[in-house]
Amino acid sequence: MTHSDKAAVRGEPGYVWRSGQDRRLDMIRRWSDLSGRILDNGAGLGTYLEACGRVNPDSLRIGLEVEHDRAVIALDRADGIVLGIGERLPFCENSFDLILSNEVLEHVTDDVVCAAEMVRVMKPGGRLVIFAPNRWYPVEQHGVFWRGEYKFGNIPLVNYLPDPLRDRLAPHVRTYTPAGLRRLFKDLPVRELYYGRIFGGYDNLVRRWPRTGGWIRRTLHAVEATPLAMLGLSHYFVLEKTPT
Repeated sequence: MTHSDKAAVRGEPGYVWRSGQDRRLDMIRRWSDLSGRILDNGAGLGTYLEACGRVNPDSLRIGLEVEHDRAVIALDRADGIVLGIGERLPFCENSFDLILSNEVLEHVTDDVVCAAEMVRVMKPGGRLVIFAPNRWYPVEQHGVFWRGEYKFGNIPLVNYLPDPLRDRLAPHVRTYTPAGLRRLFKDLPVRELYYGRIFGGYDNLVRRWPRTGGWIRRTLHAVEATPLAMLGLSHYFVLEKTPT
């Protein structure tokens, strides 16, 4: 499968539901029974909303998506899809029991405003589950710009460079340290329920080399319980809105 023409600025949505997505859904379910009103802020093709519906058909599943072509596909997998941007969520305050932000914050124009908007539309006691890129993962998965041309692919060690150089190569996407991610929410009415760093599903690796790929995946998932988790692919961050 070739990458889309929006890969540089929007990332690639999940085209196929595989074990890596199942694992993230399990992580979401640790903090929510997927009842009530759910917002996927950056719904892509709607695969997570569809999966939430399989778990709890009584939930109301709404997605926000900035790209029209993706929103059209997602609409068949959700109760509603709204075209919009994360910095101006078209919803009332205290509207949602659960908000998902799955590898989206790194792509928005203003992540500080986007964070505040998610908290605004979350009900008191509601949960926000975030997955976002870890600065110390050894590979930048969003490609780079080289001599003015976008190069799609996995580029090693880009995020280990000093900020001025890293941001010249990858101006289209952010990565976060734990402190940087927490800083987005430090003045907002939320409390932290959980923070960790996780590795990916590596489904392509397992598909190509089942035994070797399976061993690598099991090993990296075990590493999540050790200090080497600092090298994980993504932050896994859960917040709860406090009464104001």
